[in-house]
Amino acid sequence: MKPELVPQGGSVEKLGATVTAEGVNFAVYSESASVIWVCLFDEQDKEIERFELDVHQDNVHAGLIANVGPGARYGLRADGPYDPDQALFFDPNKLLVDPYARHLDRVFVRSPRLRLAREDAVDTADLVPKAIVTAGGNEVAHPRKKSPSLYYELNVRGFTMRHPSVQGPLRGSVAALTTRRVIDHFKHLGVDTIQLMPTAAWIDEGHLPQLGLTNAWGYNPVAYFSVDPRLAPRGPQEMRVMTDAYRKAGISVILDVVYNHTGEGDSQGPILSMMGLDPQTYYRWVDVDGKKHLVNDTGTGNTLRCDHPAVQRLVIESLRYYVEELGVSGFRFDLATILGREPGFNPEAAMLKLIKADPVLSKCILVAEPWDPGPGGYGLGKFGKEFAEHNDTYRDEIRAFWKGENGKIGALAGKVAGSSEIFDVAGRKPSAGVNMLAVHDGFTLRDLVTYHDKHNEANGENNRDGHNHNSSWNCGVEGETDDAAINHARKRDVRALLATLFMSRGTPLIQQGDEMYRTQQGNNNAYAQDNEITWVDWEGADGALVDFVGAINAFRKAHPAISHDHWLSGQDRNGVKDVVWLHPDGREMNEGDWNDSSASVLGMHLRYKDDEVLVWFNRRVEPVVARLPADDWAIGIQSEDGSEVALTEGTATLPPRSVVALVRPAE
Repeated sequence: MKPELVPQGGSVEKLGATVTAEGVNFAVYSESASVIWVCLFDEQDKEIERFELDVHQDNVHAGLIANVGPGARYGLRADGPYDPDQALFFDPNKLLVDPYARHLDRVFVRSPRLRLAREDAVDTADLVPKAIVTAGGNEVAHPRKKSPSLYYELNVRGFTMRHPSVQGPLRGSVAALTTRRVIDHFKHLGVDTIQLMPTAAWIDEGHLPQLGLTNAWGYNPVAYFSVDPRLAPRGPQEMRVMTDAYRKAGISVILDVVYNHTGEGDSQGPILSMMGLDPQTYYRWVDVDGKKHLVNDTGTGNTLRCDHPAVQRLVIESLRYYVEELGVSGFRFDLATILGREPGFNPEAAMLKLIKADPVLSKCILVAEPWDPGPGGYGLGKFGKEFAEHNDTYRDEIRAFWKGENGKIGALAGKVAGSSEIFDVAGRKPSAGVNMLAVHDGFTLRDLVTYHDKHNEANGENNRDGHNHNSSWNCGVEGETDDAAINHARKRDVRALLATLFMSRGTPLIQQGDEMYRTQQGNNNAYAQDNEITWVDWEGADGALVDFVGAINAFRKAHPAISHDHWLSGQDRNGVKDVVWLHPDGREMNEGDWNDSSASVLGMHLRYKDDEVLVWFNRRVEPVVARLPADDWAIGIQSEDGSEVALTEGTATLPPRSVVALVRPAE
């Protein structure tokens, strides 16, 4: 039977395409469109029907189309005023993607036709992905609230493209993550939470196609509800199958989400969805001399208007969709301060309150990247007890200590103790701080100790992109070398860095491949390298380092003196302190020791109930004899694998540039 509109049969209750007994209900929010059409397409990508949404209520355009159902392919068109100076771009020639689309039939591509002015425009239907109506109906998944003990950040494509156990067609997809040996790798490391870099359907930045490059990271979304077809070519159900497999394995899956901007970009960007439906609602604008200009607090050309109720609804409903329908257990919010911009950052903003109070989302793992590039956009420590937060001060201070910067012994102690100066407020615990040494936007750990300077020439921007301040060092030679001594020094430093991470209070995070000694050839901004620069080299993995990470994580979990989620007080309780900071001479650190700018060795004596651990950090290039506060110590774990820790009566000889954890048997 032929599709037909049921006059005035549409409902405004649910946005997007909803399958009903009578057909499919379509509902779209727009405050400024005068008319919105739903266009149906056949399998040959030909538009076969066009229906005007004939119900208008509370800025929602809705219509019920009979004789269609799951699998129908559709797009939207909108008409209204065209006045770019006033942020109005209505053009019926532009096919638009439903912001609530669950499934797209292809990836987004760029073309000048997507931005042509209305008077010059031609139909863009052949360029734009078509949404596919989905039936939904999965059993509702319930998030795992269990607090993470180790986050593992990964890029779906980069992580799986070269895995030897992943079959060719699956490489680069969400389905590849369900391969048994991939899951076994996480189990071996003791990972209980994997964090997928953005999976929502994205588009390349405008300058990349002419350079022959593509966006590899996904931080340029267009359709928030839809998993990108590159990652889930058979549809969103692939994500649910994956999360079910990981839940069975005891591993939570959280998504990196980008509710701060979209790939529609600046005023010269493509019109693909919200920019053609209702730009004044979905994006932030500022008036200058009577003309509207996009606010660019994200550095990407536009900023999502998260203080508008329609945007808040989009965010909340898409997050709930990923939890209830696709089975994810939480989210890491990219540039999360945008969620609270009014336009300055307000930690009590409505958007953040809605997330915290939502009956589903409040049970999820919530992690904030607590900053954005806009004015006043640094919000570390301000997101409240419901959120964990990425702690860039941990990264910077730990790197600075091991690099050899003066005056860092106190900073080392503060960071390994959990950054209480930031997080010990309003009932928050050390686990609120996500400690990382390296993440996707920066050097890998191997490159951190191999390159003094970034080497981003492959990005086609003459090495101008990426961070210039990396607190990195090259151990004597810039880049890869055959010098055995330098290569040993580099691996020794990576092991010391990782050991510091796992001996610290807070929740550790490692990025993909750092446990394998992965390199990106000195590229610290490899967002456009969907190739072997970012693809994990499984065949070339350093197996000994993988085993070390698994062992040190297991050691951490086995010792509550290290991992228990309480703040260290240093106060006597029944004659016992939970932490004593030690000078290598064996005495407790005093004010003069803390102020010694050249101090390079520190002991951290931890006690919790009957568990006692003494951790030594030695960044010197020579062995150091450290006096111990008591006898009867045993080596728990050490980072240096080239020389053993020498334990004699009352002393320990610490290997060069190493971390050593000693343990005492319970009394």
